[in-house]
Amino acid sequence: MMKKQLIGLAAAGAMLLALAGCASDSGTDGGNASGPKPIEELVVGFAQVGAESGWRTANTKDIQAAFEDAGIELKFSDAQQKQENQIKAIRSYIQQGVDYIAFSPVVETGWDAVLNEAKAAGIPVVLTDRAVDSKDTSLYVSFLGSDFIEEGKKAGQWVLDEYADATEPVNIVQLEGTTGAAPAIDRAEGFADVIAENENLKVIASQTGDFTRAGGKQVMEAMLKANPDIDLVYAHNDDMGLGAIEAIEAAGLVPGQDIKIVTVDAVHDGMQALADGKINFIVECSPLLGKQLVDIITTLNDGGTVEPRIITEETTFTQEQAIEALPDRQY
Repeated sequence: MMKKQLIGLAAAGAMLLALAGCASDSGTDGGNASGPKPIEELVVGFAQVGAESGWRTANTKDIQAAFEDAGIELKFSDAQQKQENQIKAIRSYIQQGVDYIAFSPVVETGWDAVLNEAKAAGIPVVLTDRAVDSKDTSLYVSFLGSDFIEEGKKAGQWVLDEYADATEPVNIVQLEGTTGAAPAIDRAEGFADVIAENENLKVIASQTGDFTRAGGKQVMEAMLKANPDIDLVYAHNDDMGLGAIEAIEAAGLVPGQDIKIVTVDAVHDGMQALADGKINFIVECSPLLGKQLVDIITTLNDGGTVEPRIITEETTFTQEQAIEALPDRQY
């Protein structure tokens, strides 16, 4: 009889453990099921792409300032635009046992292995600015950033409107971002989709400038030699557009007039060039993601839920709008 009672107690205990396990698994995705951790004890690891542009520099400063203001420890690494460096940093954060990991992927692919390691360690991951190309969306809690396809469409729409009356080919060259990067892929796609409505709009050359001013200048110099009759430059970011301006001026041409320029970002130097008439149109891509990222982290820490896709609000700028906006521009 005593033996049966012991077996019964063991079974009951096992059931209670199973129920407790179910309860612990029922917390929100990425949330802290055991209750909020004091803010001053939170540690977040952030793996940045690099410092390839004015946009990225502004993005880094904003994120660091937002976490400092919130009183959350931020471990920061600069990958210098190399995926292997970001993966190394993420693995280091996992080993250190940080509470959350956030990063802006250099390229879209090749992340499943390290993100599975973070998942196995129970560390929620937030993507900022750029997405990853993975079928397993459980590898990250949320993606905070711009709609890059929409940015490309906005750029394309300006070109479509500007050349609405064109009856002859309009020769367009495209300065692409880093090969394989989400903004480069999506901005090209959105732009192509829109300008396809006018068969006279032709992209005659497209090459990566790696989102850098030096890269934009170098690529534009080569394009001008190969294609003397360029009507418009579409640059995936301001820095490459600014590099293109240098190359256009060195060739004895007037940027904004002889060759029109459309860019994406709206950082200070780009906006100044727009105000000066050297760039014709800029699609905004805000780097100020710090506060939103802090909000995501604190919401998850409190056991709350966040949207899997959070899109930043952005606008576009003409020359007149740039002149008006510049005095109060934060970046």
